[in-house]
Amino acid sequence: MPDPTQPRKDTRGNILFFFGVLILLLLAYHLAKELEILYVSALFAVVLMPVLHRITSWSIRGYHPSRAIAIVLLLLAAALGLILFFTIGLPPVLNDLRGFMTDLPGRIPGAVDRLKHIPLADKLGVETIASRAENTAAALGSYIFTSLPDWLTHVFDILTTIFLCIYFMLEGEHAYEFFLSLFRPPARQRLDATLRKAELKMSKWLLGQGLLMLTLGVCSLTAFGILHVRYFVLLGVLMGLFNIIPVAGGVITIAMAAGVAAIDSWQKMFGVLIFYLIYVNLENAILTPRIMRSSVNLMGLTVLVALLLGTALGGIVGALVAVPTAALISVLLEEYAVQRPSQS
Repeated sequence: MPDPTQPRKDTRGNILFFFGVLILLLLAYHLAKELEILYVSALFAVVLMPVLHRITSWSIRGYHPSRAIAIVLLLLAAALGLILFFTIGLPPVLNDLRGFMTDLPGRIPGAVDRLKHIPLADKLGVETIASRAENTAAALGSYIFTSLPDWLTHVFDILTTIFLCIYFMLEGEHAYEFFLSLFRPPARQRLDATLRKAELKMSKWLLGQGLLMLTLGVCSLTAFGILHVRYFVLLGVLMGLFNIIPVAGGVITIAMAAGVAAIDSWQKMFGVLIFYLIYVNLENAILTPRIMRSSVNLMGLTVLVALLLGTALGGIVGALVAVPTAALISVLLEEYAVQRPSQS
């Protein structure tokens, strides 16, 4: 005999579920920054886990390093890289940046004179744009140094992300098993297989992106140095760093490099643009298919939409994690939402 109170219990359960979801969404809204830090730290932990497993698989006279020892080795390697960067790589960049900020206001009039020889340049208001750019450039250097204390407030967030990343690498599997235990066994096995596939896809994308960043940075540094472009060290470093943001990062930095080269001569500017066109074609034809496409296999439209939404939601950090997040969502949609012919 059916229980007459069952419909009432179901209604009460649906109401409680609705308010529970509402409370969770409200908490997520107020804790957006903290959730962003958690997500970024978990993402980098996922990326570093293959490296961690490789270190723990080392055999030194029968001894295999523990996970804690592997994390210590990773931290030491990162610290060594930072020391080398701050002692060898950063001083030339700072010198170039200081010289760039000092010379830019005085070089803008010369660039304007060259632009006046371009047809229709007088209709674009070149002189007005140049005066505004000159005032902005003059104030930019002082703004960077005066706003330094404000930037230091983000140091705590960076340190928090690093410590959370370490804890995720140490205890992330226990948290992952607890999360899976919330689902029934059939759904649990399916979700586990899906998330592990997404983990492989995300880690391959970020590692591949790091390789592409290094390749573009080294090639740009070499090419700009051969062309005798001013501040080539600074521009080469920026080319590599901004390549973490696919498509948009390269366009922004090559426009900056071309502008700096145009201050000296149009020949240097065309040389910079020709270098970038050659590199982009080589990257799309050789590097990207071998490093990225075979593992991630995301459409270009998907990447652009992910970058647009990620930048709007989280700024630079959102753009940083936009594409791996899109890779995660694509795997989840492929498993749970895509209707295959055999399932229809």
